[in-house]
Amino acid sequence: MGQYFDNLNLPSDIKKINVELLGKNFTFLTDNGVFSKEKIDFGSRLLLESLPLEEIGDNVLDVGCGYGVMGIVLNKILNIPVDMVDINHRAIHLTNRNIKENKCKNATAFESFVYENVKNKYSTIITNPPIRAGKKVVYEIVMKAKDYLKENGNLFLVIRKEQGAKSLIIDLKKLYNVEVIAKKKRFFIIKCKIPLTT
Repeated sequence: MGQYFDNLNLPSDIKKINVELLGKNFTFLTDNGVFSKEKIDFGSRLLLESLPLEEIGDNVLDVGCGYGVMGIVLNKILNIPVDMVDINHRAIHLTNRNIKENKCKNATAFESFVYENVKNKYSTIITNPPIRAGKKVVYEIVMKAKDYLKENGNLFLVIRKEQGAKSLIIDLKKLYNVEVIAKKKRFFIIKCKIPLTT
């Protein structure tokens, strides 16, 4: 896990990529040592394209944000406050630059190991969890999300079948009402909602 997070020994080689997502054009700076530096990864794109935007609510937390793609897109499309967190210092530096690059308002990025530095509650938590960081970290992201969701809030995540999607769904059902809202190329887009107590 340390090798995944501690990558600042890699030489910096910042690139700029232009992409259309949800009908808008975006520019992202990427660099060595961050996930999917050459292009927007299929999982994140599928997650964004599968989201029921009318259910996102009034603020979003992107956990494991990388260089900020999902949070920035939702901030621009929905014009709502977005927080983005990652343990990777280089990823947060890039996200802050990408916030400026895309002229986002009410978007912040800060370092946090999972929810360590998160203080607020959110209508939506979104994550493309860092599988390479290991099952323990992935489970901490998705299982503890309930503590940072507002009442009636949603967790949306993407995971591949080969990465344990089916067993994760079984475990998620112990805490949430779970719905697979999209499946494509063995990627599962999962929606989790805390059951309402009566």
